[in-house]
Amino acid sequence: MATATELPVELFKGPVDPDWCPGCGDFGVLKSIQEAAAKNGIRPENLMVVSGIGCSSNLPGFITSYGVHSLHGRSVPVATGVHLANTDMKVVIVGGDGDGYGIGVGHLIHAMRRNLDVTYVVMDNQIYGLTTGQTSPTSTLGHKTKSTPQGNIENPINPLALAMISGATFVARGFSGEQKLLADTIAAAMNHKGFALVDTFSPCVTYNKINTYPWFKERVYKLEDTDFDPTESLYKSLEKSYEWDEKLPLGVLYKHEMPTYEDGEMSLKAGALVKQPLAINKETYKSLVEELI
Repeated sequence: MATATELPVELFKGPVDPDWCPGCGDFGVLKSIQEAAAKNGIRPENLMVVSGIGCSSNLPGFITSYGVHSLHGRSVPVATGVHLANTDMKVVIVGGDGDGYGIGVGHLIHAMRRNLDVTYVVMDNQIYGLTTGQTSPTSTLGHKTKSTPQGNIENPINPLALAMISGATFVARGFSGEQKLLADTIAAAMNHKGFALVDTFSPCVTYNKINTYPWFKERVYKLEDTDFDPTESLYKSLEKSYEWDEKLPLGVLYKHEMPTYEDGEMSLKAGALVKQPLAINKETYKSLVEELI
């Protein structure tokens, strides 16, 4: 396997500066994606960033690459279409917990079970930020928000466990307050052949006063500093994904090698669809005529 030539991070600086709230965790995620692409030697013209709707979904406008700012909860099917049309392009999906785990969760599950070769970085702040502070699918039980003034009565979704049991072959957690580790984790996810989910704690400094930087700093620890092996056992990885409150693991929780959807798709055997000729050859034409007439 050829070693990638690292590129300057400045190559991925977008033409527009981010306009997130000062201190927003999404700044660290943007920088980490830029550094990951640079580290992996992926040129901007070979990178597609697809988002849905939300504060974090503005990210494609802040990075130099191809980009699509799609509909709410629809980033995964858009990214699927882009990837299957041009499998030579690296596709990274970005968005928030509401976009990905709420309205878009159905698309997410099917993309994971197909093991599509794409990377999804979710900026998980446990709140709806763009609509000014309502409960999201990852808001903790009892969390008081604009939509739950008496406290959230719904159990939060566990995105890491959901990804593992749905078929994702690379499942990791990042934290924008540990930016170097996050960049390395996203780079590993982009290198992985198969569906990679990087659920990333990205604190909302404006509307979430519970899951703050200090709250995470007191609890997170790096799996790379332990003897945990993400390739050893799905069940051990699932157990690790349920650590919460007192201990929050960062890094790769699960990694498994298996064929992707693209490996089994006959139309991709000849290479990326956008690089294949539109006309059918004489042999195929003749066989179709003989079969149908």
